[in-house]
Amino acid sequence: MIQVMIRWPINPFRGDRFLEVWLPAAEAVLDYGATQWSFTRAIDGRLDFIQTAVFPSKHDFERYWYSEEVSERRVLIAGIYQVPLVPSFWEIVGAGEAEELPRLSPAPGAPS
Repeated sequence: MIQVMIRWPINPFRGDRFLEVWLPAAEAVLDYGATQWSFTRAIDGRLDFIQTAVFPSKHDFERYWYSEEVSERRVLIAGIYQVPLVPSFWEIVGAGEAEELPRLSPAPGAPS
């Protein structure tokens, strides 16, 4: 299994448009064999996005990335970002699920 990460630095005033166009493409990884995916947006600035997915192999990612569907989406977002995209590949060497911890009560007088 591999995890793929793509950092998307978006041009100013284009974050909402990028999200609208690219989110369906990010979710489409499931159609190409990904077992997990995420698409996150920075809270500060709102112009940095990180897309991740877990695939059985790099070949499965390439089927997704070079598919007609995703290639067409990349054409639609041309000009929304300037930095060349370089997906990075990570070998998963350990994984698990966190146990849900009990929530602490806020301190008296603290906003909840």
